[in-house]
Amino acid sequence: MERVVITGLGAISPLGNDADSMWKRMVAGESGIREIEDFDASEFKTRIAGTVRDFDAEGLFGKREARRMDRFTQFALAAAQMAWDDSGLEAEKTDLERLAVYVGSGTGGIRTLHEQETVLRERGPDRVSPLLVPMMISNMAAASISIRFGAMGPSMSPVTACSIGNTSIGEAFRLIRLGISDIAFAGGAEAAITPISLASFGNATSLSTRNEEPAKASRPFDANRDGFVMAEGAGILILESLTHARKRGARIYAEVIGYGASSDAYHMVATHPEGYGAYLAMRSALAEAGIEAKDVDVISAHATSTQLGDRSETLAIKRLFGERSGRVPVTANKSMLGHLLGASGGVEAIALAKSLQDGVIPPTINLENPDPECDLDYVPNVAREAKLRIGMSNSFGFGGHNAVIVLSKMDSDN
Repeated sequence: MERVVITGLGAISPLGNDADSMWKRMVAGESGIREIEDFDASEFKTRIAGTVRDFDAEGLFGKREARRMDRFTQFALAAAQMAWDDSGLEAEKTDLERLAVYVGSGTGGIRTLHEQETVLRERGPDRVSPLLVPMMISNMAAASISIRFGAMGPSMSPVTACSIGNTSIGEAFRLIRLGISDIAFAGGAEAAITPISLASFGNATSLSTRNEEPAKASRPFDANRDGFVMAEGAGILILESLTHARKRGARIYAEVIGYGASSDAYHMVATHPEGYGAYLAMRSALAEAGIEAKDVDVISAHATSTQLGDRSETLAIKRLFGERSGRVPVTANKSMLGHLLGASGGVEAIALAKSLQDGVIPPTINLENPDPECDLDYVPNVAREAKLRIGMSNSFGFGGHNAVIVLSKMDSDN
């Protein structure tokens, strides 16, 4: 089977609109959470989010094209272009029939749907945009990337809630591993910070209401955590067969060596209280990678800052790593980024690849009063230098979807 490597990174996030800027701010332990300014949130339980700033869609795509895309598609296309440029690939030297696109979104064009429902209610059916459906459907990010780059290989838009990014990366990894494609765009995009989404999550008591301290609101594993913080953005990676990458002399960030997926088979929104599904996905990812738990040097946790979720993930890690669990560094990127929903896995895979490359583990910020039931090494508040070879990234979603990827550092003699 083909070995699969990461050769391009593209990120749009609350901490920066490129992978390097985002990574530097993560290592510095900065928070991207702030008060919502896109609409009046004064009457909402939660008034904060991880919003993307200084994103000029019209400057990137032109006014006409930008207006024909929902914000999630704009994010996806921008991140895909960054990843492509970063990889050094050239369309005229690429077999486009073997270029795949595996990019998903949890809510798709919910912003467009909300806007056009308002048009329908206030101005009547004749004023609803004929572009509503193509702008709204969740596969449009993948479709738009395919059209923009002429990618004629397999295209997939997984919808596995908050595990979409890892599902996309994992399935694209297997596609290339089997020799079906040489290259794939993989990741996720999300732009769900809308009044209706904020109201729904808020009424479900899922969100933090620490409105007076936005930067301290997302606090995975802390005893005083009170819910997750919505965020938006996109994380797109270029995956490539090692054979293809070496043939063109590509720079390699990391190797994808394992992917595991499972279902909790438990509840519509609540994770399994003992994290059994999460454990199964992690175990499966290690098995595909051909390694054991003792070989993992760092874990990028899903860790959304909810009471049950953080506790159950801790239990899953303990089940898998046993007596070594307290000695494996666990980092929670969402403490700084917030929860990018379907874009989380892609963004966090980028962070993990950079972590392996630089030998630095970003911190879990706001861990001020550790939960006694969450007693692992969460790299609290300050980044840590470490010798890293293999890292695991967890993503779990509503409905009990679990997806885990394992990355390995590429040494010069590999």
